[in-house]
Amino acid sequence: MALSSITGMGCVSAAGTGLSASLEKLFSRPETPQVSRRIADNLSLPVFELGGISGAGEKQITGILLDMALREALDNAQLNRNELPGFRVGVCLGTTVACQLNALEYYRELRAGRYPDDAPLRTFVNSSLAEAVKREFGLSGPALNIANACASGADAIGLGGLLIKNGVCDLVIAGGADELSLISLTGFNSLGVCSPAPCRPFDAERHGLNLGEGAGIVILEAEEHAKRRGVKPEILLSGYGSKADGYHITAPKPDGSGLVSAICKALKQAELFPGEIAFVNAHGTGTDSNDSSEALALETVFGDGIDFLSTKRFTGHTLGAAGAIECIFTAQMLMKNEISASAGFESKASDINIVPVSKRTPVKSAYALSTSLAFGGCNSALILKRVL
Repeated sequence: MALSSITGMGCVSAAGTGLSASLEKLFSRPETPQVSRRIADNLSLPVFELGGISGAGEKQITGILLDMALREALDNAQLNRNELPGFRVGVCLGTTVACQLNALEYYRELRAGRYPDDAPLRTFVNSSLAEAVKREFGLSGPALNIANACASGADAIGLGGLLIKNGVCDLVIAGGADELSLISLTGFNSLGVCSPAPCRPFDAERHGLNLGEGAGIVILEAEEHAKRRGVKPEILLSGYGSKADGYHITAPKPDGSGLVSAICKALKQAELFPGEIAFVNAHGTGTDSNDSSEALALETVFGDGIDFLSTKRFTGHTLGAAGAIECIFTAQMLMKNEISASAGFESKASDINIVPVSKRTPVKSAYALSTSLAFGGCNSALILKRVL
Protein backbone atom coordinates (compact mmCIF):
# COMPACT_ATOMS: atom_id res chain seq x y z
CA MET A 1 0.00 0.00 0.00
CA ALA A 2 1.40 3.39 -1.02
CA LEU A 3 2.18 6.01 1.59
CA SER A 4 0.19 8.58 -0.37
CA SER A 5 -0.83 9.85 -3.77
CA ILE A 6 1.10 12.73 -5.34
CA THR A 7 -1.63 14.88 -6.85
CA GLY A 8 0.39 18.03 -7.54
CA MET A 9 3.98 19.09 -8.20
CA GLY A 10 5.80 22.38 -8.73
CA CYS A 11 9.45 23.30 -9.05
CA VAL A 12 11.87 26.07 -9.89
CA SER A 13 15.63 25.74 -10.37
CA ALA A 14 18.34 26.53 -12.89
CA ALA A 15 16.83 23.73 -14.99
CA GLY A 16 13.73 25.87 -15.48
CA THR A 17 10.73 27.51 -13.91
CA GLY A 18 7.89 25.02 -13.84
CA LEU A 19 7.42 21.35 -14.64
CA SER A 20 7.32 21.51 -18.44
CA ALA A 21 10.35 23.80 -18.76
CA SER A 22 12.35 21.65 -16.34
CA LEU A 23 11.52 18.39 -18.10
CA GLU A 24 12.40 19.87 -21.48
CA LYS A 25 15.77 21.06 -20.16
CA LEU A 26 16.58 17.63 -18.67
CA PHE A 27 16.53 16.21 -22.19
CA SER A 28 18.66 18.96 -23.70
CA ARG A 29 21.98 20.66 -23.04
CA PRO A 30 22.53 22.02 -19.52
CA GLU A 31 23.40 25.65 -18.91
CA THR A 32 26.93 26.57 -17.82
CA PRO A 33 27.13 27.77 -14.20
CA GLN A 34 28.49 31.27 -13.68
CA VAL A 35 30.07 33.26 -10.86
CA SER A 36 27.33 34.68 -8.65
CA ARG A 37 26.14 38.21 -9.36
CA ARG A 38 24.32 38.39 -6.05
CA ILE A 39 26.98 37.12 -3.63
CA ALA A 40 30.04 39.30 -3.22
CA ASP A 41 33.12 37.14 -2.67
CA ASN A 42 36.57 36.58 -4.10
CA LEU A 43 36.26 32.85 -4.80
CA SER A 44 35.05 33.09 -8.42
CA LEU A 45 33.33 29.72 -8.13
CA PRO A 46 30.63 28.84 -10.68
CA VAL A 47 27.12 28.42 -9.26
CA PHE A 48 23.64 27.83 -10.65
CA GLU A 49 22.07 31.13 -9.62
CA LEU A 50 18.56 32.22 -10.61
CA GLY A 51 18.45 35.67 -12.12
CA GLY A 52 15.75 38.27 -11.62
CA ILE A 53 14.85 37.15 -8.10
CA SER A 54 15.49 39.24 -5.01
CA GLY A 55 14.13 39.34 -1.50
CA ALA A 56 11.84 42.11 -0.30
CA GLY A 57 11.07 42.93 3.32
CA GLU A 58 10.36 39.79 5.30
CA LYS A 59 9.97 37.70 2.14
CA GLN A 60 13.45 36.40 1.46
CA ILE A 61 14.58 34.64 -1.72
CA THR A 62 14.00 31.18 -0.22
CA GLY A 63 10.41 32.17 0.52
CA ILE A 64 9.92 33.56 -2.98
CA LEU A 65 11.21 30.34 -4.56
CA LEU A 66 8.92 28.36 -2.27
CA ASP A 67 5.93 30.49 -3.31
CA MET A 68 6.68 29.93 -7.00
CA ALA A 69 6.84 26.15 -6.62
CA LEU A 70 3.83 26.02 -4.29
CA ARG A 71 1.60 27.99 -6.67
CA GLU A 72 2.37 25.55 -9.47
CA ALA A 73 1.85 22.53 -7.22
CA LEU A 74 -1.58 23.75 -6.09
CA ASP A 75 -2.63 24.46 -9.68
CA ASN A 76 -1.30 21.06 -10.75
CA ALA A 77 -3.35 19.43 -7.98
CA GLN A 78 -6.49 21.37 -8.99
CA LEU A 79 -6.62 22.98 -5.56
CA ASN A 80 -7.88 26.44 -4.70
CA ARG A 81 -5.99 27.96 -1.81
CA ASN A 82 -9.27 29.12 -0.29
CA GLU A 83 -10.49 25.55 0.15
CA LEU A 84 -7.38 24.35 1.99
CA PRO A 85 -8.50 25.45 5.50
CA GLY A 86 -11.47 23.09 5.15
CA PHE A 87 -9.17 20.05 4.91
CA ARG A 88 -6.78 18.48 7.40
CA VAL A 89 -3.65 19.96 5.81
CA GLY A 90 -0.12 19.51 7.11
CA VAL A 91 3.04 21.28 5.99
CA CYS A 92 6.41 19.55 5.90
CA LEU A 93 9.26 21.56 4.37
CA GLY A 94 13.01 21.07 4.26
CA THR A 95 15.73 23.69 4.10
CA THR A 96 19.29 24.33 5.23
CA VAL A 97 20.14 27.96 4.52
CA ALA A 98 16.67 29.56 4.36
CA CYS A 99 17.36 33.18 5.37
CA GLN A 100 19.30 32.68 8.58
CA LEU A 101 22.69 33.38 6.99
CA ASN A 102 21.78 36.55 5.12
CA ALA A 103 22.02 39.17 7.87
CA LEU A 104 25.79 39.04 8.37
CA GLU A 105 26.09 42.73 9.26
CA TYR A 106 23.44 42.31 11.95
CA TYR A 107 25.41 39.42 13.47
CA ARG A 108 28.65 41.42 13.32
CA GLU A 109 27.03 44.30 15.18
CA LEU A 110 25.53 41.98 17.77
CA ARG A 111 28.83 40.20 18.28
CA ALA A 112 30.56 43.53 18.79
CA GLY A 113 28.24 44.31 21.69
CA ARG A 114 26.10 46.84 19.87
CA TYR A 115 22.32 46.73 19.54
CA PRO A 116 21.38 46.91 15.87
CA ASP A 117 17.83 47.19 14.59
CA ASP A 118 16.14 43.83 15.09
CA ALA A 119 14.42 43.70 11.69
CA PRO A 120 16.71 40.85 10.50
CA LEU A 121 15.80 38.86 13.61
CA ARG A 122 12.08 39.36 12.96
CA THR A 123 12.61 38.32 9.34
CA PHE A 124 14.37 35.16 10.44
CA VAL A 125 11.62 34.20 12.88
CA ASN A 126 8.79 35.00 10.46
CA SER A 127 10.49 33.17 7.59
CA SER A 128 10.25 29.73 9.17
CA LEU A 129 9.05 27.98 6.01
CA ALA A 130 6.42 25.59 7.33
CA GLU A 131 5.03 28.08 9.82
CA ALA A 132 4.92 30.80 7.16
CA VAL A 133 2.87 28.58 4.81
CA LYS A 134 0.58 27.47 7.63
CA ARG A 135 0.01 31.09 8.65
CA GLU A 136 -0.52 32.37 5.09
CA PHE A 137 -3.08 29.71 4.18
CA GLY A 138 -4.83 29.57 7.56
CA LEU A 139 -4.08 25.89 8.10
CA SER A 140 -4.60 24.01 11.35
CA GLY A 141 -2.55 20.85 10.79
CA PRO A 142 1.05 20.10 11.82
CA ALA A 143 3.83 22.31 10.47
CA LEU A 144 7.26 20.67 10.38
CA ASN A 145 10.53 22.29 9.34
CA ILE A 146 13.10 19.65 8.39
CA ALA A 147 16.72 20.77 8.63
CA ASN A 148 18.58 17.56 7.86
CA ALA A 149 21.23 19.07 5.60
CA CYS A 150 21.09 17.90 1.97
CA ALA A 151 18.49 15.21 2.69
CA SER A 152 16.00 17.76 4.06
CA GLY A 153 13.74 17.95 1.00
CA ALA A 154 13.57 14.17 0.62
CA ASP A 155 12.92 13.64 4.31
CA ALA A 156 10.16 16.26 4.26
CA ILE A 157 8.38 14.32 1.52
CA GLY A 158 8.92 11.01 3.27
CA LEU A 159 7.61 12.31 6.59
CA GLY A 160 4.69 13.96 4.81
CA GLY A 161 3.80 10.59 3.33
CA LEU A 162 3.86 9.04 6.80
CA LEU A 163 1.46 11.76 8.06
CA ILE A 164 -0.95 10.69 5.32
CA LYS A 165 -0.49 6.95 5.87
CA ASN A 166 -1.08 7.26 9.62
CA GLY A 167 -4.29 9.25 9.17
CA VAL A 168 -2.97 12.50 10.67
CA CYS A 169 -3.67 14.54 7.52
CA ASP A 170 -5.82 14.38 4.40
CA LEU A 171 -3.27 16.41 2.47
CA VAL A 172 0.33 17.54 3.05
CA ILE A 173 2.29 20.32 1.37
CA ALA A 174 5.80 18.84 1.28
CA GLY A 175 9.17 19.59 -0.28
CA GLY A 176 12.10 21.93 0.16
CA ALA A 177 13.54 25.31 -0.73
CA ASP A 178 16.96 26.94 -0.45
CA GLU A 179 18.82 29.94 -1.79
CA LEU A 180 22.48 30.57 -2.46
CA SER A 181 24.41 32.08 0.43
CA LEU A 182 27.91 33.41 0.99
CA ILE A 183 28.25 31.22 4.07
CA SER A 184 27.28 28.00 2.32
CA LEU A 185 29.49 28.80 -0.66
CA THR A 186 32.56 29.57 1.43
CA GLY A 187 31.77 26.68 3.76
CA PHE A 188 31.63 24.08 0.99
CA ASN A 189 34.75 25.60 -0.55
CA SER A 190 36.59 25.23 2.76
CA LEU A 191 35.80 21.51 2.60
CA GLY A 192 37.56 21.36 -0.76
CA VAL A 193 34.50 20.06 -2.62
CA CYS A 194 33.59 22.99 -4.90
CA SER A 195 34.45 22.48 -8.54
CA PRO A 196 36.05 25.34 -10.52
CA ALA A 197 34.23 24.00 -13.61
CA PRO A 198 30.76 22.52 -14.31
CA CYS A 199 30.25 19.43 -12.16
CA ARG A 200 30.64 15.95 -13.66
CA PRO A 201 28.84 13.41 -11.45
CA PHE A 202 30.31 9.89 -11.43
CA ASP A 203 32.90 10.84 -14.06
CA ALA A 204 36.61 9.97 -13.95
CA GLU A 205 37.43 13.69 -14.10
CA ARG A 206 34.98 14.89 -11.48
CA HIS A 207 36.36 17.67 -9.28
CA GLY A 208 33.48 18.53 -6.98
CA LEU A 209 30.08 20.19 -6.89
CA ASN A 210 28.50 23.45 -7.98
CA LEU A 211 25.99 25.00 -5.60
CA GLY A 212 22.55 25.97 -6.84
CA GLU A 213 19.22 27.21 -5.54
CA GLY A 214 15.56 26.41 -6.05
CA ALA A 215 12.42 24.85 -4.62
CA GLY A 216 10.36 21.73 -5.16
CA ILE A 217 6.88 21.12 -3.75
CA VAL A 218 4.61 18.10 -3.95
CA ILE A 219 1.01 17.81 -2.82
CA LEU A 220 0.65 14.52 -0.98
CA GLU A 221 -2.90 13.31 -0.57
CA ALA A 222 -4.77 10.37 0.86
CA GLU A 223 -6.19 8.21 -1.93
CA GLU A 224 -9.79 8.51 -0.74
CA HIS A 225 -9.47 12.27 -0.30
CA ALA A 226 -8.19 12.67 -3.85
CA LYS A 227 -11.00 10.46 -5.13
CA ARG A 228 -13.62 12.62 -3.40
CA ARG A 229 -12.14 15.64 -5.17
CA GLY A 230 -12.36 13.83 -8.50
CA VAL A 231 -8.58 13.76 -8.94
CA LYS A 232 -6.79 10.70 -10.29
CA PRO A 233 -3.05 10.79 -9.47
CA GLU A 234 -0.43 9.66 -11.94
CA ILE A 235 2.27 9.13 -9.30
CA LEU A 236 2.25 7.43 -5.91
CA LEU A 237 4.78 7.74 -3.10
CA SER A 238 5.30 4.02 -2.46
CA GLY A 239 8.21 3.87 -0.05
CA TYR A 240 10.50 5.94 2.14
CA GLY A 241 13.63 4.90 3.99
CA SER A 242 16.07 6.86 6.13
CA LYS A 243 19.27 5.84 7.89
CA ALA A 244 21.76 7.91 9.86
CA ASP A 245 25.06 6.04 9.99
CA GLY A 246 26.87 8.84 11.86
CA TYR A 247 30.12 8.00 10.11
CA HIS A 248 31.50 11.54 9.76
CA ILE A 249 30.32 15.12 10.19
CA THR A 250 30.54 15.80 6.43
CA ALA A 251 31.75 12.69 4.57
CA PRO A 252 29.56 9.68 3.68
CA LYS A 253 30.54 6.22 4.86
CA PRO A 254 32.85 4.85 2.14
CA ASP A 255 31.15 1.46 1.90
CA GLY A 256 27.76 3.04 1.30
CA SER A 257 26.12 0.86 3.95
CA GLY A 258 24.01 3.70 5.34
CA LEU A 259 22.42 4.35 1.95
CA VAL A 260 22.00 0.61 1.41
CA SER A 261 19.99 0.44 4.62
CA ALA A 262 17.81 3.43 3.63
CA ILE A 263 17.09 1.92 0.20
CA CYS A 264 16.26 -1.47 1.68
CA LYS A 265 13.85 0.15 4.14
CA ALA A 266 12.11 1.95 1.28
CA LEU A 267 11.91 -1.29 -0.74
CA LYS A 268 10.42 -3.14 2.22
CA GLN A 269 7.83 -0.45 2.81
CA ALA A 270 6.90 -0.47 -0.88
CA GLU A 271 6.86 -4.31 -0.85
CA LEU A 272 9.26 -4.46 -3.79
CA PHE A 273 12.30 -6.44 -4.85
CA PRO A 274 15.33 -4.51 -6.14
CA GLY A 275 14.78 -5.80 -9.69
CA GLU A 276 11.43 -4.00 -9.85
CA ILE A 277 13.09 -0.57 -9.77
CA ALA A 278 13.39 0.86 -13.30
CA PHE A 279 15.98 3.54 -12.53
CA VAL A 280 17.62 5.58 -9.81
CA ASN A 281 17.86 9.35 -9.79
CA ALA A 282 20.99 9.50 -7.66
CA HIS A 283 22.22 12.26 -5.37
CA GLY A 284 25.33 12.37 -7.58
CA THR A 285 27.03 15.60 -6.49
CA GLY A 286 30.26 15.18 -8.44
CA THR A 287 32.45 14.96 -5.33
CA ASP A 288 34.90 12.09 -4.98
CA SER A 289 33.49 10.73 -1.73
CA ASN A 290 29.78 11.02 -2.49
CA ASP A 291 29.90 9.48 -5.95
CA SER A 292 32.11 6.53 -5.02
CA SER A 293 30.12 5.59 -1.90
CA GLU A 294 26.74 6.13 -3.57
CA ALA A 295 27.71 4.07 -6.62
CA LEU A 296 28.91 1.27 -4.34
CA ALA A 297 25.58 1.35 -2.48
CA LEU A 298 23.61 1.15 -5.73
CA GLU A 299 25.81 -1.73 -6.95
CA THR A 300 25.32 -3.55 -3.65
CA VAL A 301 21.52 -3.35 -3.82
CA PHE A 302 20.88 -3.57 -7.57
CA GLY A 303 23.97 -5.13 -9.14
CA ASP A 304 25.80 -3.72 -12.14
CA GLY A 305 22.80 -3.50 -14.48
CA ILE A 306 20.88 -0.69 -12.81
CA ASP A 307 20.05 2.41 -14.86
CA PHE A 308 20.97 5.50 -12.87
CA LEU A 309 21.72 9.17 -13.45
CA SER A 310 22.37 12.46 -11.72
CA THR A 311 20.60 15.72 -12.58
CA LYS A 312 22.98 17.97 -10.61
CA ARG A 313 24.61 19.23 -13.82
CA PHE A 314 21.30 20.95 -14.61
CA THR A 315 20.57 22.47 -11.21
CA GLY A 316 23.70 22.47 -9.11
CA HIS A 317 23.43 21.20 -5.56
CA THR A 318 20.36 22.96 -4.16
CA LEU A 319 21.00 21.70 -0.62
CA GLY A 320 17.72 21.43 1.32
CA ALA A 321 15.70 21.63 -1.91
CA ALA A 322 17.69 18.93 -3.75
CA GLY A 323 15.78 15.87 -2.56
CA ALA A 324 12.43 17.48 -3.39
CA ILE A 325 13.44 18.80 -6.81
CA GLU A 326 15.00 15.45 -7.74
CA CYS A 327 11.92 13.56 -6.51
CA ILE A 328 9.86 15.70 -8.91
CA PHE A 329 12.32 15.12 -11.76
CA THR A 330 12.05 11.38 -11.05
CA ALA A 331 8.26 11.55 -11.24
CA GLN A 332 8.38 13.54 -14.46
CA MET A 333 10.70 11.04 -16.13
CA LEU A 334 8.54 8.15 -14.92
CA MET A 335 5.50 9.76 -16.52
CA LYS A 336 7.46 10.44 -19.71
CA ASN A 337 8.52 6.78 -19.64
CA GLU A 338 12.08 7.81 -20.45
CA ILE A 339 15.14 8.99 -18.54
CA SER A 340 17.67 11.49 -19.74
CA ALA A 341 21.40 10.97 -20.04
CA SER A 342 23.44 11.68 -16.91
CA ALA A 343 24.77 15.09 -17.91
CA GLY A 344 28.47 15.68 -17.27
CA PHE A 345 29.46 12.03 -17.47
CA GLU A 346 32.01 11.14 -20.15
CA SER A 347 34.34 8.39 -18.92
CA LYS A 348 34.34 5.63 -16.32
CA ALA A 349 36.05 6.38 -13.03
CA SER A 350 38.58 3.88 -11.63
CA ASP A 351 36.94 3.97 -8.18
CA ILE A 352 33.41 3.28 -9.48
CA ASN A 353 32.39 -0.07 -10.95
CA ILE A 354 29.08 0.97 -12.49
CA VAL A 355 28.38 3.80 -14.94
CA PRO A 356 25.34 6.08 -15.28
CA VAL A 357 23.22 6.17 -18.41
CA SER A 358 24.88 8.12 -21.23
CA LYS A 359 21.86 8.43 -23.52
CA ARG A 360 18.09 8.71 -23.38
CA THR A 361 16.84 5.42 -21.99
CA PRO A 362 13.36 3.84 -21.89
CA VAL A 363 11.88 3.16 -18.46
CA LYS A 364 11.46 -0.58 -17.88
CA SER A 365 8.92 -0.65 -15.05
CA ALA A 366 6.51 1.52 -13.07
CA TYR A 367 8.90 2.15 -10.14
CA ALA A 368 11.82 4.53 -9.64
CA LEU A 369 14.06 5.52 -6.76
CA SER A 370 15.42 8.93 -5.76
CA THR A 371 18.32 9.00 -3.28
CA SER A 372 19.74 11.73 -1.05
CA LEU A 373 22.88 11.86 1.10
CA ALA A 374 23.68 14.49 3.69
CA PHE A 375 26.15 15.67 6.32
CA GLY A 376 26.23 13.67 9.50
CA GLY A 377 25.88 10.37 7.65
CA CYS A 378 22.20 10.95 6.77
CA ASN A 379 20.81 8.86 3.92
CA SER A 380 17.30 8.94 2.46
CA ALA A 381 15.44 7.07 -0.26
CA LEU A 382 12.08 7.74 -1.92
CA ILE A 383 10.32 5.21 -4.17
CA LEU A 384 7.74 6.46 -6.66
CA LYS A 385 5.25 4.49 -8.73
CA ARG A 386 3.70 5.49 -12.04
CA VAL A 387 -0.01 4.66 -12.09
CA LEU A 388 -0.55 2.69 -15.28
